[in-house]
Amino acid sequence: MKLFTTIILLGFIFLLPFLAVSQQNQSKGKIKGTLIDQTSKEPLPFATIGIYSEKDSLVGGGISDEEGKYTVDVPFGRFYALIEFMGFEAVKSDFFTLTREKSNHDLGEIGLSVTAADLNEVVVQGEKTIMELSLDKRIFNVGKDLANAGGNASDILMNLPSVAVDPDGNVSLRGSSNVRILIDGKPSGLVSFKGSSGLRQLPANMVERVEVITNPSARYEAEGMAGVINIILKKDSKQGFNGSFELIAGYPVNTGFTTNLNYRHNRINWFINYGLAYRRTPGISELYQEVYNEDGTTSILNQNNSSTVTGLNNNLRGGLDYYFNENSILTLSYLWRRSDAHRITDIRYEDYLNSFDDYLGYSLRRQDETEAEPNKEAIVNYKRTFAEKGHELTASFTYLNYWERSDQLFTENSFSAQGAAIPEDALIQTSLNDEYENQYLLQMDYVKPFATKGKIESGIRTSFREMKNDYLVQEQNETGDFVTLPGLDNIFLYNENILAAYGIVGNETGKWSYQGGLRAEYTDVETILVETNENNPRTYTNLFPSAHLTYNLTKENAFQLSYSKRVRRPVYNDLSPYVTFSDQRNFFSGNPDLDPEFTDAFELGHIKYFEKATLFSTVYFRNTVDKIERIRQVQDDGFSVTAPVNLTGEKSFGVEFSGDYRVKDWWKLDFNANFFHARIDASNIGQTELRKTYSWLFRQTSRFTFGEGWDIQVRANYEARQKTAQGVRKGIFFLDLSASKRILEDRGTLILNVTDVFNSRINRYIIEGFNFFTEGESQMIRRQTNLTFAYRIKQ
Repeated sequence: MKLFTTIILLGFIFLLPFLAVSQQNQSKGKIKGTLIDQTSKEPLPFATIGIYSEKDSLVGGGISDEEGKYTVDVPFGRFYALIEFMGFEAVKSDFFTLTREKSNHDLGEIGLSVTAADLNEVVVQGEKTIMELSLDKRIFNVGKDLANAGGNASDILMNLPSVAVDPDGNVSLRGSSNVRILIDGKPSGLVSFKGSSGLRQLPANMVERVEVITNPSARYEAEGMAGVINIILKKDSKQGFNGSFELIAGYPVNTGFTTNLNYRHNRINWFINYGLAYRRTPGISELYQEVYNEDGTTSILNQNNSSTVTGLNNNLRGGLDYYFNENSILTLSYLWRRSDAHRITDIRYEDYLNSFDDYLGYSLRRQDETEAEPNKEAIVNYKRTFAEKGHELTASFTYLNYWERSDQLFTENSFSAQGAAIPEDALIQTSLNDEYENQYLLQMDYVKPFATKGKIESGIRTSFREMKNDYLVQEQNETGDFVTLPGLDNIFLYNENILAAYGIVGNETGKWSYQGGLRAEYTDVETILVETNENNPRTYTNLFPSAHLTYNLTKENAFQLSYSKRVRRPVYNDLSPYVTFSDQRNFFSGNPDLDPEFTDAFELGHIKYFEKATLFSTVYFRNTVDKIERIRQVQDDGFSVTAPVNLTGEKSFGVEFSGDYRVKDWWKLDFNANFFHARIDASNIGQTELRKTYSWLFRQTSRFTFGEGWDIQVRANYEARQKTAQGVRKGIFFLDLSASKRILEDRGTLILNVTDVFNSRINRYIIEGFNFFTEGESQMIRRQTNLTFAYRIKQ
């Protein structure tokens, strides 16, 4: 297997230059000319020259040099040239013909006139809508959303239709937490060890847009039962220098600075993004638990937690685009992140027997944790577009490196019902945990049009992941020495190799369009516990078909029926047997014996464009087998362990509505409503009845635009009560409020936003088992007020 993937890698590297050169050698004709400023008569460097066929297909292009001269190679045929440069009126030439007999054409000297708007250097602000709807995906231009100012990537997702982020940072799509999160179309270290909660380290100002794909085609990796969320980071390619800056101050403490800079000169476009954030995040939680003992008594635990996390996050991303020509672009980028955090958590355990009248005593536990997380990513990407419109080759290589060290000290003291200390029950414990990850990803995609509107797509993808968790938990004994706790000293290794290939065929016939695809993925996963010599290898090959059928009644009214097969593979946190030790009575761990979860997803979507509105509606059904769910078990001593297990399955169906409507010129609203029903089959863990639940989510945003640069935005969110495999997650309502004022001749913006105005975003739940009842609530993200100043340079 390793030899096979090595051959693919070497073959790809060997063939890539020939693929690029072979197309260039087909060019037989040459076009040249000179560009000048019509007013000053000075040469106009770095303007864009596009050569188009009679059918308006781009067949070639180039950039003028510092003397305003250019040369473009194109195949023989009949063409016209389109000259474009930022701040100048575009110029279209007459048609001309290149043949073997006349292979060169001189367009001569062409003068470009400055646009009227740029005569006074008017600031151009993008007027993209917040939400762009289409049948296969929805695109959210997050920079237009005032609620994102001063926040992070997790806050952005929380504000998107169909997406929910619970108070602990876990992301779900249409009620399912099994969603694949990508950054710039690729995996990221931010969502590796920590899952989606790691997105809190990425400043919102570094994000350009977010794509939500609920039923992906075979082009996308099969991971993610509910779909794919793709976060696109900012990068510009306009000639010259442009950029933006942002300063943030907030309460609870949230201070930061971000900048996004671009400079394009001749064939090179440089870009750099930097974000610095210092935050202090308070959190609280409560838990009430009854454990039913064999002797008929009931042990009662009343637990209260309070925590403060102080964090310093650095994010630096830089790179360049090198234009061999307008059809051949090489992109190099490097991303470095570091997060340093200090966490203090205080826990109070109160114990009772049968009722609150029989008080047994209490314990106080403190967690003092220092955490460091450096993370880096390097990406090489090459894109080649050919003469035929839509004909392109893309290849990329990604390297991810992640490391985290957690150094924790736990102290616990117990007291009698009368408040007297119990010295013999005092505990001092330490936990040292080092986590490492290396990932290598190679991907190549090819698109070739055929007929009038058809196209064939194909690609290969191979990824290698090496992960290591070295953990050690010790406790101080009577002599003052630290001894290792049984079962809590080991090294967990996780090795994953995935090889994938896909093919897609699509075409249009009249009002119908179709797309069918097949993706094959070979997975080789091995987990090893070094100290105990436990080895668990597994390999499996799966086929993942996809199909999309679209019928366009008119340009403004269309239906789409789609199907895809998806998978959720157990990842590092699901498999690692390491037990979290911050809470002495409630432990969380993974399960090395976990199997993958498979889903068949069906959707029927409809989109309708109106003069002032857009309405998108979807009916969907998902059938999941071997559903992965975290199950809580409580032991006789009252201590609980929560770990993932495979349930028999789940069937869910629902209907979703999304849309926007411009009520007045100064008032625009958008909304999202999702109603769903799920039936969870947990018979394999002893539940004889299906867990049936009905639930719904609703989000509505109103944006008001007033005179003199004022904007106000109000967003209401509601997530209804939902049954889970073991209990109930109660409903959540919260409201966000934002206001902005454009200043400094519209180059600057002041934004004030308050998230969770009523401080009501609280995660409340009930979990029940045959010998216990647990009810709790947590609020790890509280009401936040931020004031942000943003300044734009030539944007």
